[in-house]
Amino acid sequence: MHVVIVGAGTFGASLAWWLARAGDEVTLVDQFEPGDPRASSGGESRLLRSAHGPHADYTASARRARTLWRELEAESGEDLYLECGLTWFAQRDDAWEAQSVPVLAAQGIPYQRLAPDDGALLFPSWDPSGLRFLLHEPEAGVVRAQRAVQTLARRAAAHGATVVRERATPEGPGARLEDGRVLEGDVVVWACGPWLPKLFPEHVPVRPVRAELFFLDGGEAWRDPSIPAFVDLDSAFYGTHDLDGLGVKMAPDFDGPPLDADAPLPPAGEARLDVTRKALEGRFPALAAAPLLHSKTCRYEPSIDSHFIAAEHPEQRGVWLLGGGSGHGFKHGPAMAERLAPALRGEAVLPGHLGLGARVASDALFPIPADG
Repeated sequence: MHVVIVGAGTFGASLAWWLARAGDEVTLVDQFEPGDPRASSGGESRLLRSAHGPHADYTASARRARTLWRELEAESGEDLYLECGLTWFAQRDDAWEAQSVPVLAAQGIPYQRLAPDDGALLFPSWDPSGLRFLLHEPEAGVVRAQRAVQTLARRAAAHGATVVRERATPEGPGARLEDGRVLEGDVVVWACGPWLPKLFPEHVPVRPVRAELFFLDGGEAWRDPSIPAFVDLDSAFYGTHDLDGLGVKMAPDFDGPPLDADAPLPPAGEARLDVTRKALEGRFPALAAAPLLHSKTCRYEPSIDSHFIAAEHPEQRGVWLLGGGSGHGFKHGPAMAERLAPALRGEAVLPGHLGLGARVASDALFPIPADG
C-alpha cells in the first residue's frame, strides 16, 4: 500500500512511522520541519496520562500509546518519556476524576486515590484548599513533544519513508504541492492539524484557537524529576515541574480566541499570566511570585466535542481526514496510528465518535471550563 500523509505532527508522523516499519510505501509531507512551533504538535512537552473519565476507549488508547512511545524510545535510543506520574486535583466527590477510577481499575492501570493533604508529599509547595481528593497516576508522565515528533519522522525515513518539505492542498484524490507536483497513493491522509478545517471546511468540525504557556523559575526544589505533572479540570490549569531546565510549566486550560492557522503566533498576554498566578497562589503558594522565565503561545485545534477525527472523506474514496487533537491528542499519536492502519486497508471499522457526522458540545469528552 502506498500512503501519502500530509502533516508531520503527532498523528501524521506516528502514522508514517507505523506504516513504514510495516513495509508500506509512505510519503510524509509537511510545509515545516517536524516539531516546528507553528504547528500544534510543536513545543517542549505534553502530558501522558490514562484517565479519561468514563471513556474506556480513550483510556485504553492512552495506555497503549505509553507502550508504543517506549517502543520508539528503544528503537531510536532517544529519551522521550519521563515517567514522573501525574496528579489530578478533584474539587468534588462526584467529579470527572472520580468517574475515571472504575475505568482505570477495570483496565488494570495503576492509580491511587489520595487525601488532599497528601499533596504535600508530592509537591514542594502545597495548599489543599477546596479539594476533595487527589487522583494520582504513578505511571503517567511527560512526553518531550518536539523531540518525539522529530524522532517519529526520522525513524519513518529510516524505514524507507520519503519525507517532503512542501505545502500541499487537495486536488481530487491527490495532494498538489507548491512546486506543481501532484502526489497520489492508494490512500491520502490529511493530518495537518489547524490547517485541516481550512482545507476541508465543510467536513471538519474544528476551530483553531490560541493557548498560552508560562514557564516560571521555581528554583532547585521544582527541578526534582520525581515531581508529578498536575491537572485541575475545575480550575482549568495544568503543568509540570521544571523539565530540562525550561522552568515550571503552567498553562491556563481555556480555549483562547480563534487563531488562523497561517497567522503568526502572538505573544502571551498579561491577563492569562494573572490567571496563572492566581491559580498558583491557591495551590502552590511558593510559586505565586516566582520570576517568569519566558512565555509563549501555541495552537490548539479543538473539535466541537473534543473527540478526535479519523474518517474517510465522504466524497473522495481513499482520502482520509485525521485530526481534532483538541489539546489532548498528542499522547495518543502512536496508538491512533496502530488503530488507523487496518482501517486504511479496509480491514477494520473505526468507532463512531471519530466520524465526520454532527457533533454537539454537550457530548464533550471533558468538562468545558469557562474562560477566566
